[in-house]
Amino acid sequence: MVDLFGSGRARRRVVVHGVVQGVGFRPYVYALARSLDLAGSVWNDGDGVVVEVEGAPAAVDAFGRRIEAEAPPLAVVSAVSQVDVPVEGGTSFVIRPSEHATGRTFVSPDVSICDDCLADLRDPGNRRHRHPFVTCTNCGPRYTITTGLPVDRAQTTMAAFALCADCAREYADPADRRFHAQTICCPACGPRLRLVGPAREPTSGEEALTEARSLLGHGAVVAVKGLGGYHLACDATTASAVETLRKRKQRGDKPFALMVADLAAAERLVRLDDAERQLLASRHRPIVLARRRPGAVADAVAPGSDDLGVMLAYTPLHHLLLGLPEDDHRLPVLVMTSGNLTGEPIVTDDADARTRLAGLADAFLYGDRPIHVPCDDTVTRTVDGRESPVRRSRGHAPLPLNLPFESPPALGVGGDLKNTFCVAEGRLAWMSAHVGDMDDLATLAAFTAAEAHLEMLTGVAPAALAADRHPGYRSRRWALDHAAGRPVEDVQHHHAHVASTMVEHGLPSDARVLGVAFDGTGYGDDGAVWGGEFLVAGYGDFVRAAHLSNVPLPGGDAAVRNPCRMALSHLRAAGLGWDPALPCVRACTDEELGLLDRQLTTGLRCVPTSSMGRLFDAVSSLAGICHRVGYDAQAAMELEAAARRAGEVPGYRFAVAGEQVDAAPVLAEAAADVFAGAGPGVVAARFRTGVVDLLAAVLERLRDETGLGVVTLSGGVFLNAYLTSACARSLTARGFEVLRHHTVPASDAGLALGQVAVLAHRASARPARRGREQPCA
Repeated sequence: MVDLFGSGRARRRVVVHGVVQGVGFRPYVYALARSLDLAGSVWNDGDGVVVEVEGAPAAVDAFGRRIEAEAPPLAVVSAVSQVDVPVEGGTSFVIRPSEHATGRTFVSPDVSICDDCLADLRDPGNRRHRHPFVTCTNCGPRYTITTGLPVDRAQTTMAAFALCADCAREYADPADRRFHAQTICCPACGPRLRLVGPAREPTSGEEALTEARSLLGHGAVVAVKGLGGYHLACDATTASAVETLRKRKQRGDKPFALMVADLAAAERLVRLDDAERQLLASRHRPIVLARRRPGAVADAVAPGSDDLGVMLAYTPLHHLLLGLPEDDHRLPVLVMTSGNLTGEPIVTDDADARTRLAGLADAFLYGDRPIHVPCDDTVTRTVDGRESPVRRSRGHAPLPLNLPFESPPALGVGGDLKNTFCVAEGRLAWMSAHVGDMDDLATLAAFTAAEAHLEMLTGVAPAALAADRHPGYRSRRWALDHAAGRPVEDVQHHHAHVASTMVEHGLPSDARVLGVAFDGTGYGDDGAVWGGEFLVAGYGDFVRAAHLSNVPLPGGDAAVRNPCRMALSHLRAAGLGWDPALPCVRACTDEELGLLDRQLTTGLRCVPTSSMGRLFDAVSSLAGICHRVGYDAQAAMELEAAARRAGEVPGYRFAVAGEQVDAAPVLAEAAADVFAGAGPGVVAARFRTGVVDLLAAVLERLRDETGLGVVTLSGGVFLNAYLTSACARSLTARGFEVLRHHTVPASDAGLALGQVAVLAHRASARPARRGREQPCA
């Protein structure tokens, strides 16, 4: 290192980019500099963390090597730049106030309570013993409380809580792990816990906690405020409590998530492998879907499902609610489901909760720390030992994803179901937290607020928007209404599915793949409802190379809600009669059968569909498994469970002729099995094997025609773990490279990432058009 002034000293300016604000990075830098006897300063600015260190050249070099390698546990360093600058002298190292410069920094996701804070919570001698909001630089809320940048306490919802003398001393003490922790708090300075409810006097603190635990133990439903919104909680071992919550929430048979204190408690509910244990115990603390153990919880928690969704307690309040070892009464497992009515966004505001959840909860347990932006729980599972996300939200948002190409400033608004959106610029993309289904005005309002917040956090000012091509999608309507003169690109639904998989696996801009996109609904270029698609695709274009043959979708959403109607449509398309011996026929009333007959004969309100998701529904009903659904994909999930129990059997055969894949032979064989007395599991398993065989046959032909050997699997059907695993094994054995989702969901929750990828490549090929463009295939 050059000594610029012959002083025997050197000075270096270091800028650290990434998730480095609000995660204890400045205190870490302070301690590192002091340990090396370096002078200088550190501060936050719009680009990240800026450091200047001065001292012995060897010590300055050591600082430059160690700053990234030894970073705090919550930091995610994306880049470090270093440059030598003139020495200035001095002997002290200080943390300077933040500078509000323009630039880009990254905000940490909310993180589960760390072991040190959990120890404080449990230690009677610690001044934070049983404090429901204990946190430090290594854990606690980040994303959901950040109101501005740089991330200082004044730019979070903790700004309203003045530090007491003890917290102020810890905040200023370099030897304390809460040194410059923006979320620092204690019982003396808040936040504070309260319990309120109809016909009961409000209580606070330990009394509120004790009463809430007692209510839960006696079968009540309690609304509990978490990091990113309210949950509705009840005792998962009390059938009447679970059934009450299900009825109040209008949940149908959709499974509830469960919360336990630790891995040992989780093992009593579900069978876990090593990968599932690692996911459960990760700092993200997701809901993990795993095989249930019989009798561990009330049947009403997850009727008809072989799996349970389990998460570990991730806030100090959760641990206190379940009970610490010294508590007389502990709750081994709680239902912990999103605080909302089905179809609405999760509730975050305290006053709003007491209005919107008034008919659902018997009491409300909450702290007075505001939630600035909602963030629902992440849901995931493992397939073949690797993560396969179902919903990517808390613990992940708003971490950026790397793009394998340059993107203009862009916004992808996603789809209408399981909505997430995505902003992108340069080589980075940021997926939002889970927003929900866009058929509710409250969800649209939540989308608008969350989109503005993510733009603020990332510094991305989208110059163009991408939306699904479906003319009736509310997400597309939102894009058009908020374009403000910016171009809006229409992106075909299944092309976006394929592109999202390509991005996740880092495929370059010139890559082309054989893309399989199987789902329930996606607007096709011919106006039909697509969903059983084989595409030859790149980022900028695609060709529809093969697909399921169309059958009528009688009544649109009515057929989606009633798989028995979809079964009758498929039977009619296959030239098969509606024999009363078939379960799907027996499930319909005479009036319903007459209505369907008229619809299918006349074509009235019958949109053609090539959807693989609707074929799953049809087979589920034909096999006698599920005729009416109370939640999305219920029929397919119950079909999967039945197939899993049946094991390996020969598959049904699809008829493939050119681009057309005809399911009529499948329906005929399945009906014959039903007539012969085969159980539902056999029909389900033979259908699953038939789909696996179909992929192999079609993709081998397309490989011969195109020379392509890379296959992507995307769309909601590939949330089916056993189908996805079987397809991947079959295709790999035939020499294909199979790419599936491990970072973003295969469902519509991953669409927005594919939309910005398609937009980026169209923008690089030609100027973007305003409004809807012509079909690209």
